[in-house]
Amino acid sequence: MSTKTALISVSDKRGTLEFAQGLTQLGWRILSTGGTLKHLQDNGVPAVQVSEHTGSPEILDGRVKTLHPHIHGGILAMRGQPEHVKQLAEQKIDPIDIVAVNLYPFRETAAKPGVALEEVIENIDIGGPSMLRSSAKNHNDVTVICDPVDYETVLSELKSSGATTLETRRRLAVKAFRHTADYDSAIDTYLSKAMFEEPVLRLSFQPGKALRYGENDHQKATFYPEYPGVEANLGSCRQLHGKELSYNNLVDADAALEAVRDLHEVPAVAIIKHTNPCGYATGKTLAQAFESAWQADPVSAFGSVIAVSRKLDMATAELLKGRFVEAVVAPGFEPDALDFLQKKSKDIRLLDLGTLIAPQPRKVYKHILGGMLEQDRDVELWRKWETATTLSFPNEVRPLAGFTWRACKHVKSNAIVMGYEYEAGCYTLVGMGPGQPNRIDSNLKLCQPRARENLARIAESKGFADVEAFVREAMGRCVMASDAFFPFDDNVRAAHEGGIRYIVQPGGSLRDAEVVATANELGIAMVFTGTRHFRH
Repeated sequence: MSTKTALISVSDKRGTLEFAQGLTQLGWRILSTGGTLKHLQDNGVPAVQVSEHTGSPEILDGRVKTLHPHIHGGILAMRGQPEHVKQLAEQKIDPIDIVAVNLYPFRETAAKPGVALEEVIENIDIGGPSMLRSSAKNHNDVTVICDPVDYETVLSELKSSGATTLETRRRLAVKAFRHTADYDSAIDTYLSKAMFEEPVLRLSFQPGKALRYGENDHQKATFYPEYPGVEANLGSCRQLHGKELSYNNLVDADAALEAVRDLHEVPAVAIIKHTNPCGYATGKTLAQAFESAWQADPVSAFGSVIAVSRKLDMATAELLKGRFVEAVVAPGFEPDALDFLQKKSKDIRLLDLGTLIAPQPRKVYKHILGGMLEQDRDVELWRKWETATTLSFPNEVRPLAGFTWRACKHVKSNAIVMGYEYEAGCYTLVGMGPGQPNRIDSNLKLCQPRARENLARIAESKGFADVEAFVREAMGRCVMASDAFFPFDDNVRAAHEGGIRYIVQPGGSLRDAEVVATANELGIAMVFTGTRHFRH
């Protein structure tokens, strides 16, 4: 049997030495170039320089070295075609059976601050993509590797049977085509912007998974996970238990995760129903935060999706007993809690995120018929914290106000919410008016009535004899927040009628002076944040 040949030329040298050593031990001949060749030879691997193999020197500062018939003929020849085999013999071309190539670091170079266009262009790989595409096209006979994680699989198959399986070669070929497509896409995106100021959007996702159905059962749906990034997300999380995730589960889980990210520094819980937080609370423990969030709206919490900011412990898991929840998203589960929840229900979906960190800046997208909308992720909480009224906003109320403002950020517009400090340093959402065409309905018809119900429930749980008196006094200690400015002073007057004494809003209305004057007249302290949080 003739000696098998592998061509190895990589920028990412992880695992390359071990792979080449393994091939050499199996009797393979190694071809290589540049830095890869030096790396192998310095470590005792008898690699042959490509220019020696082709009989042609590298030219143009290395721009041309693998673009040669002895390389591409050796890759593209179909071993089962007698005429191809004959031509290889006539031209004295050896078949190349493995091509391990990864590309010049174009993305990394383009991302460097202040990098010159010429340097970026020099990091556009030509020979690499050509070899990957040639190898992937001829995958019936050639094994192509563009990712170091695949070295072990290839070596294992070679050791066990002397060849890779067709299934492996197909999988690696598709991976190579995907890799070159992403690479070309990055070049197009960068050069279009750098040369012509033309923003080009090319998104790339991992293979999709069909969902049971979409928002409704007559709609088909698929989830395409992003490639792993810095932040824990639903594409990279591990499902530890439960039924398949549905389209609506994923949408609500994303809303829950985004809401709890803003409280990642403390034990916190977000209970989401139809993307709105019907429960949102912090506590000294996760269990305390969970119970407070649940009690804010136990009716809506039925069938909800929940995200928590801490590893879910047994005390919190026990609170789920007898309560129907679609999914729980957490940065881990304690073993006893996981076992308990798995036994509690065969259906509850348990998603392990890994490490939870603060939301990071990035672009986010929304598809509409006719195109894609791109915007910055809403990670800014407030641009300023400015008391607009004559009456000062007390420092001791600011932590509650900050919590309430965070809650408001995650409620559908037009949003009015109310937060309450139910125990020293522990906060909960008691009133929520989401998604109304006008802000006064969100306030008067939804937020305030719900706040009074929840405060009455708190009074009863604490054994207060005069529940109404407790509610009146507690309303005065709540903070109200609005996701956008008040266009008129009607919401301020409505807040006053409900006993509200503290309001947080962005400001920026043409009638700010009138709104502030009314707040001053009614004895309400008001803060402007300078940042609105519309959520459509």
